[in-house]
Amino acid sequence: MAGIHITDIEAAINWWRERSPSADGLVACAEVRALAEVYALMVYYREPEADEDTMPRAAHEAWLRWVDSQPDAPCIAICSTAQGDALCKGCGRTEDEVQDWPAYTASEKRRVWRRITIEATAWRFNRYAERAKPHTGPEA
Repeated sequence: MAGIHITDIEAAINWWRERSPSADGLVACAEVRALAEVYALMVYYREPEADEDTMPRAAHEAWLRWVDSQPDAPCIAICSTAQGDALCKGCGRTEDEVQDWPAYTASEKRRVWRRITIEATAWRFNRYAERAKPHTGPEA
């Protein structure tokens, strides 16, 4: 089962709410409604992950659009796996995760992102955090 963690569903809902706010303050956009249905069922059944393969198409497409708005790889251009480390000091991925990253599905990538974010030991989260910040254009 390819699982999508509940925190990703919640982040996608919030991204869509910001991107497409309710015009009347009552009715959410179609993407939020689709994702909220999945989220509600996850909460009701106390499931930490949604099965990507059986997720309703509208919710899955809304989630994928959110994923596309996120950084793809956690790399900060300091790759210690190239120096023989089993776990990259820069991004926190294992050597296999670094090697196989291009072939990973969106949910597999998000699973790795979740793990390295929770661990927060990679340099991208502390020593070189400025490298991980999104570039917003020229400094004023």
